[in-house]
Formats: sequence, structure tokens, C-alpha cells
Amino acid sequence: MLTAGDLRARILRATDVSDEHDGGDHVLNPGWAPGAQTLPAGRDAAVLVPVVDRPAGASVLLTTRSTRLRHHSGQIAFPGGRIDPTDASPEAAALREAAEEVGLPAAQVEILGRLEAYRSSTGYRIVPVLSVVTPPIALRLNPDEVDDAFEVPLGFLMDAANHRLESRVWQGAERHFYTMPFGERYIWGVTAGILRSLYERYYA
Repeated sequence: MLTAGDLRARILRATDVSDEHDGGDHVLNPGWAPGAQTLPAGRDAAVLVPVVDRPAGASVLLTTRSTRLRHHSGQIAFPGGRIDPTDASPEAAALREAAEEVGLPAAQVEILGRLEAYRSSTGYRIVPVLSVVTPPIALRLNPDEVDDAFEVPLGFLMDAANHRLESRVWQGAERHFYTMPFGERYIWGVTAGILRSLYERYYA
């Protein structure tokens, strides 16, 4: 059983994350080189990685994006989005987005740190903000952004036996990515990539 306290202790023992090297889709797809690209304006983003401190074992809060959204509709994601000019930091942006999308109060969220930024093949540089959430949680979903919110045990997500490396052809090239199927839920893409980064940094 993995606990929120154990994650907190692992993060405290680790060295700070360096900003020199971003993780991301290019790690599994060397032919895609984000370092050679200029990040378009408005493509900085932050997501909250909310680890819920449950007595029976920690879990991770995830959302299903609304099918009405133009981009990545219906996909499983962390609460988060673009960093606005008014956001003081990626942490502030992640907390704001979590409040807007699922009604998660910032007062129940303890920020633990960051993972390395994740570069997506769609041009985003995403800062994952690690946090512990204290229950009880009374979520209020924004139907314009989120169809569903659910929790997955941290122990399941941090078990490499549940990580699959898959591929599909996108824009004429084969792209590799991690997936972490959980029952009827299909966790993949950036979300699975960030969870894999969490595993490699603190649990491998």
C-alpha cells in the first residue's frame, strides 16, 4: 500500500528537479526534437497531480475531459491548463485550474514540488505540480470542461507491471507512448507520460 506520507518523504529526500532538461514525448520518439522548436505564445501550461490522502492507501484524482471540447475531448487528464499572464507561478495556475474544473479548494491542497516539465508533441510545455489533497472532497464539476472525475490507487499507477508501451501512426509517423489501462479507463498520452515520470523519479 502506498501512502501520501510515503510520497511526501520520497520527495523530501530527493534532489530538486532541474529545469535544464524537459521530459516529454520526444523521450520515446527521438525523431521529434522539441529543442529545435520555438514554443508558441500561450503554450506554457501546468497540471495538478493530486494525490488524495486516503486511509486505505493514496489515490490519484483524474478527470475525463468533456466531449464538447475542441481538443483532446474525452481523454483522461489531470486538472490543469494554460498558464495565464495573471498566474504568479505554475503552482498558482494548477490550483486555479483545479478549482475551475472540479471545484477543488486550494485550502485542501498541499503543494509538494514539481516534476520536470513535459513537452507534448502538440507544442505544449507542461509543468506537473505534485500535491497531496486532504479529504473529504466535495467536487463540483464544470460540465463545459469535465465529464467525470475519478480516483485510481497510487499503488496501481506506480507499479511498472501496469505500464504498457504502445504506438500508433500520427501525422505519417509511428509515435510511441505509455498507457495504463485501469478497468474501463484508458489512461494514455501526456497523462500516462507524467505518471511514468513520477514512477521513474520516485518509485523505480
